[in-house]
Amino acid sequence: MVRQYRMTAGLLALAFGVGYFAGREAPVAAQSNRLLEIRTYVTPDKAGLDALVTRMRSESKIFDRLGMKSVAYLVAAEPPKSDNTFIYILSHQNREVAKENWSKFGADPEWKELRSSSAPTGQLKIESVFVNPTDFSPVK
Repeated sequence: MVRQYRMTAGLLALAFGVGYFAGREAPVAAQSNRLLEIRTYVTPDKAGLDALVTRMRSESKIFDRLGMKSVAYLVAAEPPKSDNTFIYILSHQNREVAKENWSKFGADPEWKELRSSSAPTGQLKIESVFVNPTDFSPVK
């Protein structure tokens, strides 16, 4: 099931590379109206990853409804991370809008129902990093 969601290792490296390099003093003039959030979820095992991918199908629709722009949903391509690592990237106008978006999301009744009915197995480790696209990043 997860196999159909795997992307190349290069794409995964790109997501982490953007987070690392964009945190520096990179030129952002052409992209100043966009802030990317890279969220990495690590599950205890493959069953947890499968449950998370299933839940994210529904969760992504809530993001869209609330105006949280999805950029990509990714599963690590190579073992051992391919058994437990899920990454997604959201686009926000700025940090304040991101904060408002997450506040709306946390209060959303559909999200509350989804969270209580489809919790992935085991404890999730979640990391979030906000990055600024450079002036040579593709506009999407």
